[in-house]
Amino acid sequence: MKIDELKFDAQGLIPCVVQQHDTGEVLMVAWMNAESVHLTLETGTTWFWSRSRQELWNKGATSGNMQRLVELLVDCDADTLLAKVDSPGPACHTGNRSCFFRALESA
Repeated sequence: MKIDELKFDAQGLIPCVVQQHDTGEVLMVAWMNAESVHLTLETGTTWFWSRSRQELWNKGATSGNMQRLVELLVDCDADTLLAKVDSPGPACHTGNRSCFFRALESA
């Protein structure tokens, strides 16, 4: 599948689930635009679009915890991506390994 076949939303974005390739651990969910998808495939590291800062960011470029891309998959509807990566350190901005570290409780 080609980048121009992906179904981006009205803002030109597509969600990307990031998973540790060898354990299956879900590390984070982020947004990509066509340019960040291209950069991810070209550089072999994950690039995302920051909705709050309105800019591209290379995951781990500041912290040193670069995510090395193993495989980038597209779901059956072409509207969600799955990045299988090798993530050497924390993926969450809080310092946690995964962004999914809190259990939801009923009221």
